[in-house]
Amino acid sequence: MKLWRLLIISVSVVTLSGCNTLQGWFNSDDGEDLTAPVELERIEATVKLNKLWSTSIGDGQGNGFYRITPVLENGVIYAASSDGEVAAIDAIDGNRLWRVELERPLSGGVGYHNDSVYLGGADGSVLQLSARDGQVLWEAAVSGEVLAAPAVSDDWVIVQTYDGKLLGFEAGADEPTWTFTSDVPVLTLRGTSTPILLGNNAIAGFGDGKVIAVDVDSGNVSWESRIGVPQGSSEIDRIVDIDGTITQQGVELFVSSYQGRVAALDTRTGRKLWQQNVSSVTGTHVGFGNVYVTDVDGTVSAFLRNGQGVRWQNIELGYRELSRPTPINSYVATVDYEGYLHLLSQVDGTIAGRTKVGGSAARADMISDRGRLYVYTDSGQLLAFELEVREYANATRDCVGWTP
Repeated sequence: MKLWRLLIISVSVVTLSGCNTLQGWFNSDDGEDLTAPVELERIEATVKLNKLWSTSIGDGQGNGFYRITPVLENGVIYAASSDGEVAAIDAIDGNRLWRVELERPLSGGVGYHNDSVYLGGADGSVLQLSARDGQVLWEAAVSGEVLAAPAVSDDWVIVQTYDGKLLGFEAGADEPTWTFTSDVPVLTLRGTSTPILLGNNAIAGFGDGKVIAVDVDSGNVSWESRIGVPQGSSEIDRIVDIDGTITQQGVELFVSSYQGRVAALDTRTGRKLWQQNVSSVTGTHVGFGNVYVTDVDGTVSAFLRNGQGVRWQNIELGYRELSRPTPINSYVATVDYEGYLHLLSQVDGTIAGRTKVGGSAARADMISDRGRLYVYTDSGQLLAFELEVREYANATRDCVGWTP
């Protein structure tokens, strides 16, 4: 079992952290590293990100390769760190409303419903806290790490675990009412998708490249759809995890997988409406009639939501380990492994602005709200930015941004 876990973790590091673990795998015949991050070039910035405030949340993502994503509800950001700190932050001014230290490591979150926040523990626990003061209201045990936020309704708490299970808890119950178990591949990446509740179905993506919808009342599978198809002779080549955020718009789901595809699914039947080849671990986002996705090779793509192909692609950020793209105003934002936040035009994909948000990456999904962008870095800095757009005919511009 220990060897199994080491293999899973080593694959995650090789795939997502610059391929430094096994030297020579991706080198060309002349010794050039074909997956080395590209150097940033000067840009002509037409938009500026002004930092409004910042605050610290524990140790951030810690060393477990987690993606604990904050949530914004009713003007308050709820954020958590891997060392057990949970805080409520006023989204306007960054003031801390409350803070608690849980005596357990956290690995998944943050979910929100009906004045409660929901978290997953690295010790196999699921927690409900009061959104008013952080008091623990309910907890339950599951079979493994919870690496994403639980999905919650009035009646259900849906939890996905790292060992390939999706569990449905009736509100307040100590034991799950039903459990769906997927086929776990020999090797998988370090992460899971974030489950969603839609109508009578709990929907999640799994390590075998499938999206599954489970009827919450019966625990039976309503439908399934394959996004990634394992190919190749080695187990590494056959990894097709769905680890990123699944986006829902109307009756459509937009899903991406590693070494697989980005696809649009009908939420009612799972029928595939369209698909394009993509290798992504961060998930999808929607805006301006586009479906946005970042590839592990650093390509940022905007696929037409109606399935008619590619609107644009940007290849200037090659192998910079980009975060999930997040639309804000007329732009789409992504953060790279060095902590640079890039703003791309939603119209044509050109890089319109750039700023340094910290000394580390930001794996957690960003939050976009009313012209503000909230970024939670891996080191635990939660920052708020506001966009300023002008015409800077005589601005001095460099790789970070510009100076008027």
